[in-house]
Amino acid sequence: MLTTGKAVKVTLYLSDGAKHHHIPVYSDILDFLFRSGIAGATVVKGVAGFGTKHRMHSANILEISDHLPIKIEFIETREKAEAILPELEKRATSGLIEIQETTIVVPVKENAPVAAAPVR
Repeated sequence: MLTTGKAVKVTLYLSDGAKHHHIPVYSDILDFLFRSGIAGATVVKGVAGFGTKHRMHSANILEISDHLPIKIEFIETREKAEAILPELEKRATSGLIEIQETTIVVPVKENAPVAAAPVR
């Protein structure tokens, strides 16, 4: 479980058409993150975008594109993120991985017991 403090946000940029052994790469990576004990991850599918080849891909009523952008984000301790980075690089063969320093704040739950102040 993450606690308030320093962390890293890892973002993977992929194409929803990318497959590994007939499995979408984003699905394979999400399963890997889950099995690796990452605190949580989110997959977001874009409606339009372009990559290094500067080809525009978009979803509209007339055509369905299988090359729409996919973004996977997770926040974790630097140590844990660095430990799984080599495997992420292997799995995200045609994508891009971004790592940013961040600070997280875990809100205190309203019904959680609060430690009593020391008596002086």
